Amino acid sequence: MKDHPETLYIHGKAQHTEFHGSLSFPIYQTSTFSFSTAEEGERRFAGEGQGYIYSRLGNPTVQALEERIAAAEGGEKGLAFASGMAATSAILTSLTKAGSHILCSNGIYGCTYGLLSLLKEKYNITHDFSDMREPQEIANRIQPNTSCIFIETPINPTMRIIDLKMIADLAHEHNLPVVVDNTFASPYLQRPLNLGCDVVVHSATKYLNGHGDVIGGVAVGKQSFMDEVGKTVRKDGGGTMAPFDAWLLLRGLKTLHVRMERHCYNAKQIVDQLKQHKRIREVFYPTDASHPDQSIAMKQMTEGGGVVTFTIKGSKKEAMSMMNHLNLVKIAVSLGDAETLIQHPATMTHSTIPPSEREKMGVNDSMVRLSVGLEAWEDVWKDLEQALNRL
Repeated sequence: MKDHPETLYIHGKAQHTEFHGSLSFPIYQTSTFSFSTAEEGERRFAGEGQGYIYSRLGNPTVQALEERIAAAEGGEKGLAFASGMAATSAILTSLTKAGSHILCSNGIYGCTYGLLSLLKEKYNITHDFSDMREPQEIANRIQPNTSCIFIETPINPTMRIIDLKMIADLAHEHNLPVVVDNTFASPYLQRPLNLGCDVVVHSATKYLNGHGDVIGGVAVGKQSFMDEVGKTVRKDGGGTMAPFDAWLLLRGLKTLHVRMERHCYNAKQIVDQLKQHKRIREVFYPTDASHPDQSIAMKQMTEGGGVVTFTIKGSKKEAMSMMNHLNLVKIAVSLGDAETLIQHPATMTHSTIPPSEREKMGVNDSMVRLSVGLEAWEDVWKDLEQALNRL
């Protein structure tokens, strides 16, 4: 029986026993697959025969990952992509057409904002932002041409939390699908599909991989919709994951639960220390008592995650000075790695967002985002403390 997520991450739902007893799933490092006869090739291209054709269309290693992530998220079907943005792009373009409208949470990743801007410029697919707090305010922003609701939670980098069940219930009253970027939580801490949402996307580069050596994305949803995405946008857009990257992600998933528990534990210790330091103005962590959305986080997440955002008493100058005096903690974007990483959202991950929009999202120049790694938290804090003390 495989009832627990920890077991599903390692074994998946399907048993693969045909690989000469190999404990690790094989890498099918091939671009194409041969057919025994021309007629067999015809059947496969017509969708009437089982088997693979070309790795952009499907690959056994990639499919194994897709099955594993679908099981992890509690969904019917998963698809793997070349990056998290490839996954997000595929889902949003599948749900929209020229003239559509997307309603988004008030705070999204900078490249997602860039994608929305591109869709508006090229195809007149417009978007609006909502803080997603009050049902009536959300309903007022839904337009006749609204095609979906897109949410990040926790929101990058402000760590605000959106009530997913409330959004899903409201959206379905208007026959709208809800897409959730679940990157910051991982399926170990939050499962949006179980709360009524329709599609989950991840930058698999982050917690799903956990080792800082893969660029990848995944999406999970209902079989019929994901089949259509795979046959159209992914196939023809070409944002397919490579077999070796899928194999690395299968490896990473095996330790997701262990890593997430350590990330969360370390993050909570760092939060406690930051809150006491005289050079810190605010600390944002979903399950902390000071967080405005703690009650929602406690309801839909099992822990607060491994990302901590805080503001320095000062400006951009002080924030960057603190970062420049770090030794153990690395200045780098991304998150979910074994190493603790720090970055300045206003000039890095969210630099493409106009300053006025960043301000509305709550991103200011004194804000710093910390992805707490797997090191001894005491060593991470020692490095942060000495850098803060230099201010």
